[in-house]
Amino acid sequence: MTNPFFLGWVVNRSPRQHVDLLVAIVLVVAIDCGSAPVLAQTAQFRSAVNAQVSAARKVAPALGVHIRELTSGEAKYSYNADTRRILASNTKIITTAAALDRLGPAYYFETEVLVRGELVEGSLQGTLAILGGGDPTLSGRHYQGDPYGPFREWASALKRVGIRRVEGDVLLVDGVFDAELVHPDWPKNQLTRWYEAPVAGLSFNDNCVLVKVSPGGPAGSAARVETVPDLPLFEIQSSATTTGRASSQWLKIDRRTVPGEENVLTVGGRIYLGNEPYDKWVTVSDPLTFFGVALRAALVEEGIAVTGKILAAPQLTRSETAWRRVTTHRTDLLTVLGVINKRSQNFYAESVLKLLGSHLCGRGTWTEGVRVIREFLEEVGLKPESYRLADGSGMSRNNSFTPEQLTRLLRHMTFHDWGNEYVATLPFSGERDLSWRKRLASPRYHGKVRAKTGYLSGVSTLSGYATARSGKSYAFSILLNSIRGPSQAKAAQDRIVKALIDHG
Repeated sequence: MTNPFFLGWVVNRSPRQHVDLLVAIVLVVAIDCGSAPVLAQTAQFRSAVNAQVSAARKVAPALGVHIRELTSGEAKYSYNADTRRILASNTKIITTAAALDRLGPAYYFETEVLVRGELVEGSLQGTLAILGGGDPTLSGRHYQGDPYGPFREWASALKRVGIRRVEGDVLLVDGVFDAELVHPDWPKNQLTRWYEAPVAGLSFNDNCVLVKVSPGGPAGSAARVETVPDLPLFEIQSSATTTGRASSQWLKIDRRTVPGEENVLTVGGRIYLGNEPYDKWVTVSDPLTFFGVALRAALVEEGIAVTGKILAAPQLTRSETAWRRVTTHRTDLLTVLGVINKRSQNFYAESVLKLLGSHLCGRGTWTEGVRVIREFLEEVGLKPESYRLADGSGMSRNNSFTPEQLTRLLRHMTFHDWGNEYVATLPFSGERDLSWRKRLASPRYHGKVRAKTGYLSGVSTLSGYATARSGKSYAFSILLNSIRGPSQAKAAQDRIVKALIDHG
């Protein structure tokens, strides 16, 4: 469908052209309407927004709001806009802006499939190597849910060059990122949750396994538990049973984190015999082993046997005579940025941050990635000492910015060479198949907002763009900390945005 949110008239003009256009608009307004109606409209706008911000203080006493008109850059509303607040996933709009600026929309993640050795009657008497490029998309997300989708393409490429069997080892090269898989700021008691997936240079299936629990038969029988994909890597310990009463269903699915038991999946509780299977994503502790076991399984399914070991290597010594490229898997940056902002995928965001460090500083670490983003923000006009930045997704509570800084960044991106591309990565109000499908989805507001949500315990944030009924476009940031309930905070944010749209 055509995107109903339109900022093209802003993005497709240079700042100088924009100022000329704005002067012309102001002259027409002055001639046709005079100054008094404009002032009255401004007062009405501020009064309407202020009423909703005052109400929001009951939900979140620590809040800040800033609204900036995109044409002039003028602040149209400000409340505690220069006080830093924890951002949660609003951090992602910073990470994606920096990535688009530094890498450009033509950037591609590349994962190379290489072979070394002699081919004798369909058998490779040598090594298969996978050279990682930090691509977070090697999963079923873009293959109709088939987690082996990318690997099946690689198997087809191997067959095209005559390989039906690999006699040697599988070498997994993941040195594009460092060995620190989990950020030190992230909660240690949530390491098995999908949103804290480890970040590696070679990753498969978002570094998570899907655990599926189904009724096993009549009431009292053991529940059926399986993993997708079904790999011998995991041990399942289940006490879950089937129940005949829907009201008695409860399930707990987790993974042990005790050293030496990280691949043990535990399932307990009861599942109602009339229910569909219950699914839960659980992180893996060793992404590289997970990748290798899954790759071997996928190749076997496609008719390519691998007899050797799965080996890890931080780097690959390249030699044109030794290694031959079979295929290169490429994923464009915009696809990844869209998943980050529309799906709020932490793993993708952290992969992009580490990529910035690797590509521009030579080290794929959180520290170097943050350094790249800081350099970009300085160009936007944000002084390094005026904010705090620790990771790329917002899982860290050490990400704190002011609402004014976020609207400044958002306006900067509308005038960016790739402003249209950036805005398109954000979900719009009422967008189907996303969490926004019911949010600000009535005809009055549908498609008038493109924004990023954020949530941590005690934190709810919303920043992005809105088009008012007047036709004017705004950047806004609503940062609520010390909230008294997620649903109340979201409702308060929506009321502020509605006031913006109705009176802006």
